[in-house]
Amino acid sequence: MFLPKYPDSPTPPPVHHHTVADPAPVRRSAPQISITSGAVVAVLVGGVVLTALLAAVAVSSISVAVCAVVIRSMLRDQRRR
Repeated sequence: MFLPKYPDSPTPPPVHHHTVADPAPVRRSAPQISITSGAVVAVLVGGVVLTALLAAVAVSSISVAVCAVVIRSMLRDQRRR
């Protein structure tokens, strides 16, 4: 009564083809970076230009500070008279 029923003639088992659901990622080598002499020259020139601009700003700020001190001193002398 509770026994399973088997088919009369045996059939071959179904063929299962296993496929990978999520294939492994392909490993790629890191790109080779070649630094040309033009790139080196560009970086060096950029560094020199930025350094020159920084020096110009520093010299300008120092000269403005000196001028402010001189003008302040001159105005103080005029007020005393």
